[in-house]
Amino acid sequence: MEAVPYINTYLNGLKDVIDALPRETIAKIYAKLEECQVSGQTLFVMGNGGSAATASHMVCDMGKNTRGTQKPRLRVIGLADNMASFSAYANDEGYDRVFAEQIISLGRPGDVVLAISGSGNSANVLEGLKAAREIGMYSIGFIGYSGGKMKDAVDLPLIVPVNDMEQVEDLHMVLDHVLTGLLRGRRYDIAH
Repeated sequence: MEAVPYINTYLNGLKDVIDALPRETIAKIYAKLEECQVSGQTLFVMGNGGSAATASHMVCDMGKNTRGTQKPRLRVIGLADNMASFSAYANDEGYDRVFAEQIISLGRPGDVVLAISGSGNSANVLEGLKAAREIGMYSIGFIGYSGGKMKDAVDLPLIVPVNDMEQVEDLHMVLDHVLTGLLRGRRYDIAH
């Protein structure tokens, strides 16, 4: 079957990218998110296009699936989820301002913003990061390719080291699930 070689290439490539993910950076991101959770600060998540879907999924996971632990609930807001606000800012201020304007209204010093961009060059995400920095928020970036402009616009970048958008997006979801499990308090025996 002619599809099998592509399937094998794609899945084997994912395994290689998983092996290349920077574990220490993931641990640092977890530590910052746990600090946000315990201190009662708010986590804002934003992304454009497919990364907006990842951001929404992440908000659901980190909000709902971290309940019922010894830690406080994580306060998490998706900046692409309120379509009325999103479209009003896009119409009145320009599409590049859809995240920045929400951050200016809702963000506080010490809050955390997690920005997701496969290319690292989404103008609206970069504008949101600029607004977050001006407020005094801490920023984390989930990026792909070589990191684009975003790698220098965040406090803590995590670059998925592959030049394939679908695989970048796959791994951003894997990172969501790893971090959600950690925030919930899931621990695995070291032998696993």
